[in-house]
Amino acid sequence: MALVELTRDGHVATVTINRAERRNAVTLEMMQDLERISREFLHDEATRVVIVRAEGRDFSVGADLSNPPSQRAQASILMRRRGAEFGAQLMRSMQEIPQPTICAVQGIATGAGACITSACDFRIGADNARIGYGEVKLGINLMWNAVPICLHLIGPARAKQMIMTGKLFEAATLERWGFLDEVVPLADLDAAAREMAETYAALPPNSVQMIKKSINSLSGALDRAVMHMDADQWLLSSLTEDYKEAVGAFFEKRKPSFTGN
Repeated sequence: MALVELTRDGHVATVTINRAERRNAVTLEMMQDLERISREFLHDEATRVVIVRAEGRDFSVGADLSNPPSQRAQASILMRRRGAEFGAQLMRSMQEIPQPTICAVQGIATGAGACITSACDFRIGADNARIGYGEVKLGINLMWNAVPICLHLIGPARAKQMIMTGKLFEAATLERWGFLDEVVPLADLDAAAREMAETYAALPPNSVQMIKKSINSLSGALDRAVMHMDADQWLLSSLTEDYKEAVGAFFEKRKPSFTGN
């Protein structure tokens, strides 16, 4: 079974993350599948709306730390840096999907899961959703050019809360902040995403897609110019003692002790 599945029903396509047995922890293969599928929509005339969802109790608990997508122990610094830039490429491919995109989020969405969620145009959360950027707890920065996207959604002070604390925030709070567009009971999540999709699918596709592109271009005009360095920040932070301590503490299920080294 594919880790990322694409299905179509009329004018609505659904992209499903399908690694529920590992709580949809993200691997490099999953990232490559998501990037490839996202690019396919550039040549898809029939699809008018894309729903992004996940199987299982959680949308995604983030990168699979047993095999991190951005790090290969034997790779050179040069190739590790290039690998670290792929997350931003994935985010761009999702943002550049011409059709409106709707993310349906249940359970936990953190790290890579929160990034994928934020790359969509709209977000519907189940009432049990908890979303956050947990990278700081691993002693690393938020990558994937995701900082400006979060900033655009909720403003600087709240973006600092989400990114600097690494906390998971409840659905009701994120709806009030504007990160989530709607919160529904868990049992109604897929139906709510489909209802929103049908609303946009019924509109003139040329107009809708041009409006999306204009708004994204305007709101994110300087994003890539500012965020070109986040892979370098990760490369530096991943070489620190604090990073090693954070990863070790995660697997040993203990509280880490950071020194700034």
